[in-house]
Amino acid sequence: MVALVYLSLTLSATGGRLHGQEAQVAEAIRRTFVAMEAGDRGALRAEYAPGARIFLDRGGLVEFSLDRWLDVAVGEEWSVRSVEIRILGRTAVSTAEVSGALRFEAGIFVEGPFRYSETRERQRDTWRIVQQEMVPLTPAVAMQLESDGRLANAPPVDGSSGGAPPAAPLPSGAPASAAVAAPPAPRPARATPAEGPPATLEIDDPPPPPPGAAINQSFQNGATIRAFRLTEPLDIDGVVDEAFYERTPSIREFVQGVPVEDGEPTELTEAWISFDDENVYVSARVWDSGGPESWIANEMRRDAAQLRSNDHLAVFFDTYYDRRNAVGLSVSPIGGFSDFQITNEGNPNMDWNPIWVSRTALFDGGWSVEMSIPFKSLRYRPGRDQVWGVQFRRSVLRKNEWIFARALPLSVGGNGTSGTFRVSMYATLVGIEAPELGRNLEVKPYGIAGSRTDVTRTPRDDQYADGGLDVKYGITENLTADFTVNTDFAQVEVDEQQVNLTRFNLSFPEKREFFLESRGVFDFGLSAGGGFGGFGGGGPGGGGGVPTLFYSRSIGLQGGRAVPILGGGRLTGKVGSFDVGLMSIQTDDEPTVGAESTNFSVARVRRDILGRSSIGALFQNRSKSLTGQGSNYAWGVDGFFGLTDDLSVLGYFAKSHTENSSGLEDSYRGRIAYDTDLFGVNVDHLVVGAAFNPEIGFVRRDDFRQTSGSMRLSPRPRSISWIRQITLSGNGTYLQQESTRDLESWDAGGQLSVQLENSDNFSVGFGHSYENLVLPARISGALVPAGEYSFNEEQVSFRLGPQRFFSANLSASHGHYYGGTITSAGLGGGRVEVTPQISVEPSVNFNWIRLPNAQVPGRYDQHVAVTRVTYTMSPRAYVSGLVQYAFTKNDAGISGNDTFSANFRFRWEWAPGSELFLVYTEDRNPDVTDRWSTLRNRGFVIKVNRLLRI
Repeated sequence: MVALVYLSLTLSATGGRLHGQEAQVAEAIRRTFVAMEAGDRGALRAEYAPGARIFLDRGGLVEFSLDRWLDVAVGEEWSVRSVEIRILGRTAVSTAEVSGALRFEAGIFVEGPFRYSETRERQRDTWRIVQQEMVPLTPAVAMQLESDGRLANAPPVDGSSGGAPPAAPLPSGAPASAAVAAPPAPRPARATPAEGPPATLEIDDPPPPPPGAAINQSFQNGATIRAFRLTEPLDIDGVVDEAFYERTPSIREFVQGVPVEDGEPTELTEAWISFDDENVYVSARVWDSGGPESWIANEMRRDAAQLRSNDHLAVFFDTYYDRRNAVGLSVSPIGGFSDFQITNEGNPNMDWNPIWVSRTALFDGGWSVEMSIPFKSLRYRPGRDQVWGVQFRRSVLRKNEWIFARALPLSVGGNGTSGTFRVSMYATLVGIEAPELGRNLEVKPYGIAGSRTDVTRTPRDDQYADGGLDVKYGITENLTADFTVNTDFAQVEVDEQQVNLTRFNLSFPEKREFFLESRGVFDFGLSAGGGFGGFGGGGPGGGGGVPTLFYSRSIGLQGGRAVPILGGGRLTGKVGSFDVGLMSIQTDDEPTVGAESTNFSVARVRRDILGRSSIGALFQNRSKSLTGQGSNYAWGVDGFFGLTDDLSVLGYFAKSHTENSSGLEDSYRGRIAYDTDLFGVNVDHLVVGAAFNPEIGFVRRDDFRQTSGSMRLSPRPRSISWIRQITLSGNGTYLQQESTRDLESWDAGGQLSVQLENSDNFSVGFGHSYENLVLPARISGALVPAGEYSFNEEQVSFRLGPQRFFSANLSASHGHYYGGTITSAGLGGGRVEVTPQISVEPSVNFNWIRLPNAQVPGRYDQHVAVTRVTYTMSPRAYVSGLVQYAFTKNDAGISGNDTFSANFRFRWEWAPGSELFLVYTEDRNPDVTDRWSTLRNRGFVIKVNRLLRI
């Protein structure tokens, strides 16, 4: 008589109660062991997926074929207890303690108890085993097992399988007609995985997968992924059809992070990570039931911001395994790609442009991608055996769904893209065997020729030709030196016009390549990732604004004109737990703006401490000050402390020095933030002295002491199917003059935002603010008298999601403005998808301003219209035009501020890392009585460079 199997369930994820899919898996486990007791081979065989892998651990894993396993496991009494089940999308991971016996030849038994673990995959309505492992918990009978679980020198058992291991199972949910190629002929042995991580690095995720498995997934407790060494080359054509893919298990245990935390993805993804002596390869089949007509894929240009709003598959590598810094590579279905760096779990640098190759292809059921990343394009720890962090991210934009390889909580996943900033939550990647990098040398000479017209110069027209050189040298695996000689940035796109409605300066983003690469090393006083805020933000006064201690745009630019850069060098990288950055640039004279030859030097060091924390210091020096005799220098210390996943603290102290300056030359800040998906709150205190003046930095406003805070509540209403999340937020700021402690301004505001399931977003807000102008100020072209001013402002906005033919953020506001009124309307981030190759990106900002208390009462309107048109021939070649018109209407008699400009650029990466640029720029003054505008300046440039890797 067959004994009943005893099954007691302990479900850590559900507090010991069976729910839905857990109950189905529990029933499947019960059926499995009942069939083992009964000796019912047919019923037991039905519990296993085709190609299932079965292991017995006897100090090392021995793999059994299914037929061989049936021989040794059936017909004995089995009991099962303390079962733990976790559901991860289509995958269920279960562990248990089982008692029973395995029967071998010659009457030999191996008796339990055993630790039993299995991975099941849901195929339609049935959970089938894809991997199973038994580990004896007491010393087993000593015996020698060969592969497939036979006793050494014993005769084979009838029906046992021999030859090559079984092929990897087909993906669940994949239609039979979706096969990429016909079943392959017999192949050599499986791709060889490396043995595991080096002993010097401690893995803070589950143990490495068993040999031959691709992933060991443990829900939000982590995951460990294995990379496989290639035994034959891959043809990087986007078609996943090589023999490697058929005999190597894929990563399929993806999990939905947004909108459903730990949810099952609605679409299947299969991925592989492999390598050879020169490259790391990432490949994937991206199954999508909607078909190409439903995909959002309307951008091909490399690094275009719109790529983040396209369906895509991205992979992220933490190559130092420091759980803070990473690089990301993203590819869309039509071949658009981007690459970027993540520093200190935030601060993305989209201008990191390594050499790598990606290709995509369509198949019946989805799209596929292959990436080849040279080891030379990456930095990593010394040594052959590597342990990296890794994360995959996939978007299904029409469903506003985001899928990850390593599960993330909603508080981290956020809007989908932000989830991959949490480098400390990446999975662990083992098995990579990296070559020694040696002393890599890259030389990139350039040549340039052009003509220009400038009506303010004499002579106004000239032609020129020049050349220069950039050199990159790998001092060690971790440290890279960059040198530049006679640097030129004529190919850089012009700045976009901005409307300034405050009395303080605006900052513009850096666009010059030399200063962009590894720029995150020099970031100072910044938190990991972003924060949140409410409506207001300082009111019309603009708030204080955190100073930037190192602002690279202060180098090579003065008075709005370019200053020649003679040359310079930079050293960046990692030494143990330290990030280091050194930079020195020498500029030439430029008499037209009074610029003298000057040296700019910056040194930065940051040390990783604890789990997600760091401390650092920065020093910068300008050899010739702009405001005093001698030099100007500044230094500072900063720290970020991730106390928990949701609670963080940051702070800095900085000091500058200029000869003959008076007043406080210090700045310091402290901020504490608690941020979950449902609730967030932060408090911030910032002080900037009246004489704080880092001249290689940017200080928007000085002489203030500001305390601010914000609070957010973001429920996800389950009863309203078309609303994903509602956010209620409020914030306030109190700002005093630092030197006198007089109140200068305060503001308070609130906002209600509704995010719809289709990714549209609607928000309304209200703000009230107060400002005390101690002195008259020039604002929006008007001279506003000193005095106290109060402001009320209402705002409404609607963002059209990327799934639409036309996407944009539409906004309107109305309120008080320095004794008058301001009405604003805007269209920002607009995009019209003409074709996947042609896009139009309009942006318009109208501001109707009435200032009856100004020195000259009247209208002081400010409007800006910007349109970018791009035609992309391939991901590495495009032509774009940026047309801008900034115009004003004022009653103060001030003219000449209107401008019409155009910038047309053709960029072609004609070889990896080598580029050709054709650039035409024109700037005109339309504010004249004549029917035609007058020319201010124009130029035409041809620039070509060539990357040589030595």
